[in-house]
Amino acid sequence: MTDMIEDEDETGARKRALSNRQVLGFVARFWKRRPVLFGLGVGLTLVAVAFDLALPYAAGHLVDTVATQPRGDAQAWSALAIFVGVYFAFAVVRNIAHRFWIPLAARNMEEMTNESFAKVQAFSSDWHADSFAGATVRKLTRAMWGYDSVTDAVTIWLGPGVIVLIGLSIAMLVRQPLAGIISLVVVAAYLTVNLVITERYVRPSNLKSNALDSKIGGALADAVTSNPTVKSFGAETREAERLAKVTAQWREAVMVTWNRFTDVWLGQNLLLVVLQAGLTGAMVWGWTQGTATPGDVAFAITAFMLMSGYLRNLGENIRMLQKGLDDTEDVAAWTRLAPQIADDPNAPEFQPGSGAIEFQDVTFRYKAAGAPLYDRFSLKIAPGERVALVGPTGSGKSTFVKLIQRLHDLQDGAVVIDGQDVSTVKQASLRRAIAVVPQDPALFHRTLFENIAYGKPDATREEVEDAAIKARAHEFILRLPKGYDTLVGERGVKLSGGERQRVAIARAFLADAPILVLDEATSSLDVETEGHVQEAAEALMEGRTTIVIAHRLSTVRGADRILVFQGGRVVEEGRHAELTAKGGVYARLNAISAGVV
Repeated sequence: MTDMIEDEDETGARKRALSNRQVLGFVARFWKRRPVLFGLGVGLTLVAVAFDLALPYAAGHLVDTVATQPRGDAQAWSALAIFVGVYFAFAVVRNIAHRFWIPLAARNMEEMTNESFAKVQAFSSDWHADSFAGATVRKLTRAMWGYDSVTDAVTIWLGPGVIVLIGLSIAMLVRQPLAGIISLVVVAAYLTVNLVITERYVRPSNLKSNALDSKIGGALADAVTSNPTVKSFGAETREAERLAKVTAQWREAVMVTWNRFTDVWLGQNLLLVVLQAGLTGAMVWGWTQGTATPGDVAFAITAFMLMSGYLRNLGENIRMLQKGLDDTEDVAAWTRLAPQIADDPNAPEFQPGSGAIEFQDVTFRYKAAGAPLYDRFSLKIAPGERVALVGPTGSGKSTFVKLIQRLHDLQDGAVVIDGQDVSTVKQASLRRAIAVVPQDPALFHRTLFENIAYGKPDATREEVEDAAIKARAHEFILRLPKGYDTLVGERGVKLSGGERQRVAIARAFLADAPILVLDEATSSLDVETEGHVQEAAEALMEGRTTIVIAHRLSTVRGADRILVFQGGRVVEEGRHAELTAKGGVYARLNAISAGVV
């Protein structure tokens, strides 16, 4: 795909689409949407950090007071009260801060998911054809939790942690310069190990395991949604083996990732040992030299406990930050991907009319094709006309329908409907004016009522039932245990092919669009079911411009005009009897369809 945002090979290796800074910038844009919540969360977190920094001072003051004052002196109790009060204040303020972080995260995660889904929905048919649905779903859900990981890491842990670490190092430098120098060096080394090594050593393997995680989702979705085909070929074992190959690749990749995280963790713990020995050793040495008090030693021990806790969290949260950035990267990259088929900012709504269609010198080429399928193609369809499109596979019949829906943009020329160039109006309004009944209707795993009402979301119960009656679907729906409230299963698997077709026709009745497309609507049905569906389709065609795509020519004999496509051109046109008598391409196709040839 020419506009892919990532490059992934069979092993899951992929090039990075965005840098860490770019992904962090994407997340930060959501923080800016709620400056009050974000500001209060940051402000209270900083207050909590101040109390955290005060804790070693309170501990040192308590020890010095106990060491220098006589037993029973009230100052010792005051020092204890300060020590306990500082930690209590830290806990309370930190908890209040979380009360602001929670709604900020929940609302931003909600908006990120909704906006990312809308972005994916707006991508072209080509984009969706080139993307595994399961992989796309996993990327969307991973990004939502990736945002949560990034936000927690930066605002709740890393930011406060860096302030505490630097603050305590400076305080140590003032009390005992050697201890302060050791502290600053270890903190700097720790940050370097986490930031630089994680970015260059851990991230590449993490991206690979993420890509394979998406590949697992795609493989699962591919097999599960095609389960009837799997069963019909007895291929359950084959599909299990196919998935096992993907999960084996993921296992190998994720073990590398986890081992690299463990390598970084080992380096972090060795640095903590150096920090512990350096801080306490420097203070004890100062005490032996008479330059440090017992309170200074207590200050160092308390500071080390705080710093080691923050450093451990720092390491964990840098890893969490990196994983969150990697999980969010795909969605962040999608926001930079321009719509493949975009509306003009000032595009008006399409105004439905009588359903006149005109192709004006249309040139169109699929991106993977060398030559154009349509080359200066022109055609007019009158309002209310029933036109059948016939011809061999790849001749341009389905492309005709895609172009009137503007599922692709042209290289030249124009498609005009009711006097409006389809490239100049809003796509959604255009498509609402065209009802399509495909060969294999895709129903949602929702109720029959919801599936029929999809053509008109605000439809009443009476309107839905009326549409079902016209589509010859009402009777079979009433026979179901829950009637119109019956869930149809994923893609409508609980219904037969004919039942799905009639639901799709009911949906088209309800949409009441001036243009109707019947795309091979009866080709896969038995004779009796085809009769029911054909009756419903005939009723639906009344008063509408209708385009019928069919290989079974018996279904197009009543068309006002039959267009015979070959190589992106109309090579014959006329009514059934005329074309049969001509003895041309249509006559040959008709003979094949009738079993004569």
